[in-house]
Amino acid sequence: MKEMIIYVCSDAVGETAEAVAKATLRQFSSDQVKIKRYGHMKSEDEVVQVVAEASRTGGFISYTLVQPELRELMKEEAFRWGVRAVDVMGPMMQAYVDTFGSFPKRKPGLLHSIDDEYFRRMEAIEFAVKYDDGKDARGFMQAQVVLIGVSRTSKTPLSIFLSHKGIKTANLPLMPEVSPPAELAPAPGRLIVGLTMQPEHLLDIRTERLKTLGLPESAKYASMERIKEELDYAETVMKSLDCPVIDVTNRAIEETAGIIIEWLSKQQENDRAN
Repeated sequence: MKEMIIYVCSDAVGETAEAVAKATLRQFSSDQVKIKRYGHMKSEDEVVQVVAEASRTGGFISYTLVQPELRELMKEEAFRWGVRAVDVMGPMMQAYVDTFGSFPKRKPGLLHSIDDEYFRRMEAIEFAVKYDDGKDARGFMQAQVVLIGVSRTSKTPLSIFLSHKGIKTANLPLMPEVSPPAELAPAPGRLIVGLTMQPEHLLDIRTERLKTLGLPESAKYASMERIKEELDYAETVMKSLDCPVIDVTNRAIEETAGIIIEWLSKQQENDRAN
């Protein structure tokens, strides 16, 4: 069977075009399709060679070229060779120019530039890993956001998601047998958020978790009695902390994170005003 290839081309790393290509492949039965990436393209010869190769193999091209001369050459060569070439960033940049009257910097790799924001994000990711699951209570005093809730209410994935936004996030599982640490007490500049879930949904999730671990479904961890006991205890703790609560039942991580980011932003505005 003839190999099918998508050529990803960029004058930077090429992660944006590759991400779009991968998202597209997920919509198809694409086991036979290969992605071949060419990054840091600087010369016209490189563009010509890639288009010629795509023509020989019968593939197509996904490209993010911010340099206008390379972008135009890609269009011309693709037309000359009869190769389909998808400009991932060009239409978006043109729409920006047409609408807002500004012009692009035409500097490759701005998305992944090493700046203060990059280091802040890396620091937040390391923080989320270090203070995941209540490993060290001292993290609660340094965190911007602290997530609390019973087991399997998406605390860890939500912590990681927020950390990728540069937000230092710690989380703590709540269990009736363990009292919250003193470091969890409300403090200025920190947002504590409670996560809860409908018991029936939590039961399904915990049952599947036990199956994955090869444990019996009859374990107390996945019993409705235990789940209700934990949820009641968690509600008591959240009320004592007077923290906002989000029901994450059937709610996407991105949606929950958006709510928390909005709350954090408002809190920071209030702190500055005061």
